[in-house]
Amino acid sequence: MSRRGNGYDNDNAHAESFCSRFKAELLDGGSFPGLTEARLEISHHIAYYNAERRHSALGYCSPNHFKTQLKNTSQLCPP
Repeated sequence: MSRRGNGYDNDNAHAESFCSRFKAELLDGGSFPGLTEARLEISHHIAYYNAERRHSALGYCSPNHFKTQLKNTSQLCPP
């Protein structure tokens, strides 16, 4: 297990990547005026991140689209 902040740790790489993009895309060096605004913006950003934002690691699909494709493909192949 590596130290905190090491993005190459297999168990932590996805969370580090998400947090990095979250800070860059949502905060942009700023802060929220209050807790209510922060919760609203964070929930909107996560919804966007999963439903619309394309990821190069997923063949430029959104996570939701990739998950649907994977589910449909796996149903075609018997166990």
